[in-house]
Amino acid sequence: MDIHTATAMRRLRLVSVPEAVSFLLLLVCSVLKRTTEFNGVPVMGAVHGILFILYLVFLLDARSKTRWPAKTVALYFVLSVLPAGGFVADRKLKREVEAEVIANRARREGIVNT
Repeated sequence: MDIHTATAMRRLRLVSVPEAVSFLLLLVCSVLKRTTEFNGVPVMGAVHGILFILYLVFLLDARSKTRWPAKTVALYFVLSVLPAGGFVADRKLKREVEAEVIANRARREGIVNT
């Protein structure tokens, strides 16, 4: 994995958790709007919208760097529209990066010749 690919995946990981948290907070604000006088939907809607757009931009950037198949990109997109799906996306991305680091280390040490 080259530095550009690792950076793209790191950016996607960095925005996935805040995007998931903002989505959950937006859901809470929606419930509070209908049950109390509190209306945090406009603020949380804007915050979540910005984070969601960043997630999509970083997802497309990661796809161009990693050459993921459409199925993988679709999975990460679906995770972004599910409540708490960003946490799952972060975990999957972390495992993928770690697996690549281990494979690169093994290739450098001559353990695996691929």
